Amino acid sequence: MATSSPALDRIVERLAGSSDPKRRYEYVLWLAKKLEPLPEELRQEAFKVKGCVSQVYVIASLDNGKLHWQGDSDAQITKGLLALLIEGLEGLTPAQAAAIDPGFIAATGLQASLTPSRANGFLNILRSMQAQARALQATAPLDF
Repeated sequence: MATSSPALDRIVERLAGSSDPKRRYEYVLWLAKKLEPLPEELRQEAFKVKGCVSQVYVIASLDNGKLHWQGDSDAQITKGLLALLIEGLEGLTPAQAAAIDPGFIAATGLQASLTPSRANGFLNILRSMQAQARALQATAPLDF
């Protein structure tokens, strides 16, 4: 399943290529370890993802028309899922990020090993990131 993000496509291929749920989980935990810590001053209610059992923060900024993401979570698996999305949506335009079909989540095979609340949280993180992308798109100057 192709998304509009080559990085996200590579992650999906890697996860879908493993039939072992434990290996997929290990990859998600490895992504969590790679995620830069979020500065304390950015842990604000405005950046908190709604609908997650864990504390999850994600912040988008726009640099030369491309999205840059920061985020963190107090739960390692959730942090790994966030890191997966950050890596997958990094450098996209707001329009590209907003257009990503959540169907790619099923293609990763992660649902088999995620609790329903965590799978729902994964989708809520994506939706929050897309909402921020749309908000930035609305404020971005138009290129003529």
